[in-house]
Amino acid sequence: MNITHVPGKNKKGNVMLFALSTCGWCKKTRALLEELGIEYHYVYVDLLESDEQDEAVEQMGKYNPGTNFPTIVLANGKAIVGFKEDEIRKAFK
Repeated sequence: MNITHVPGKNKKGNVMLFALSTCGWCKKTRALLEELGIEYHYVYVDLLESDEQDEAVEQMGKYNPGTNFPTIVLANGKAIVGFKEDEIRKAFK
């Protein structure tokens, strides 16, 4: 699976963003994580091959059964679904 690492100064464990390349809210989420200096990984699920796409949706579904985008999975296993700026900022204080 093509997972991209984004380095940052604020290391909060393994943070994973499941996103779509065409999603405006996903782009806003990435921009906010970068503004906050968060180190994270992300995958554009819509750009994956069929088998990998199924795998990514299955992984994301463990944290977000509705499989909505964007989904941020925090190191503690909690997920933030959608662009919830206040919740994201609070999670990375």
